[in-house]
Amino acid sequence: MPIRTLLLTALAPAIWGSSYFVTTTFLPGHSPLVVALLRALPAGLLLLVMVRQLPPLSWLPKLLVLGALNFSLFWVLLFLSAYRLPGGVAATLGAVQPLAVVFLSALLLKTQIRAAAIAAAMLSIAGVALLVLTPAAELDALGVLAGLGGALSMAAGVVLTRKWQPPVAPLTFTAWQLTAGGLLLMPVALWMVPEMPVFTAANILGLAYMSLIGGALTYILWFRGLARIDPSQVSLLGVLSPLTAVILGWLLLGESLTPNQILGAALALFSLWLGQARLRWRIKRAATPAE
Repeated sequence: MPIRTLLLTALAPAIWGSSYFVTTTFLPGHSPLVVALLRALPAGLLLLVMVRQLPPLSWLPKLLVLGALNFSLFWVLLFLSAYRLPGGVAATLGAVQPLAVVFLSALLLKTQIRAAAIAAAMLSIAGVALLVLTPAAELDALGVLAGLGGALSMAAGVVLTRKWQPPVAPLTFTAWQLTAGGLLLMPVALWMVPEMPVFTAANILGLAYMSLIGGALTYILWFRGLARIDPSQVSLLGVLSPLTAVILGWLLLGESLTPNQILGAALALFSLWLGQARLRWRIKRAATPAE
C-alpha cells in the first residue's frame, strides 16, 4: 500500500531531526568525522552480519559511489556547513534537495518535470527558511558551498539509489551502503583525528542511538521507500527533519516557537501534501474500476 510505505519512509527524516538534540546532549565537543564514522561503520557491519551476504564484485563501484553520496560526502559537508553557518542557514540550504532531485530525476531517470513538484519544492524551501532561519544569521562562503554541496550529494544519492536497485532486500542494500560509507570515512577520520577520543557512558548511549536508530533503522526505511516511491516525493519528506528538530527543542530544551516558525511549519506540511498529490491520484485511479 503506497500510503503505508510513505508513512514508514517519513519516519526516517523525522528520526533524523532528533540528531541535533542527541548530538548536543550526548556527544558535545566530539569530532564530526569520528561521530560520522562511528555512526556508519558499526551499523553497516552489524547489518552485514545479520544478512550474511556480501555484494558481488560487479556492484562494488556503484556501492562506493552510493556510500560516498548518501553517507561519507554528505555527512562531511553537512557537518562542515553546520560548523561554519548558523543552524538555520545550514538547514535552509539543505532544503534545496527536493528541487535538485526533481531535475536530477528528469536527467537520470527520464521522469517528467511537473509544475506541482517544482511548486512543492519551492514551498518546502520557504517553509524551512521560516522555521529555522533567524534575522541575525550570518553567511560564510565556504559554509554556503558546503551546505549546497551536501544537498546536491544527498539528492544525487536519492536518485541513483532509485536507478541502481540490486535484486536484494532493502536490509541488505542498506548494509552494503552503510559499510561502504563507513570504510570511505575511516582513512579520512584517522588522518584528521589521529587519536581516538575517550567516550563516556552517555557518549556511548548517544552513539548507539545515532548508529542503530538514526543510522541502520532509518536508512532501511529510507531505501525501502526509494525503491517504491518517486524520488521527488520521497525527498520532500526531508522537511520533517527540521520540523522535528524545532518541536524537540520546544518540548525538551524549552525553546520558544515564534509566529514565523508556526507559519513555516504550516508551509512545510503543505509542501508535503502538494508533493504527494500525484500519489493520491494514482491510488484513486487504481481503485476506480476500469470501464
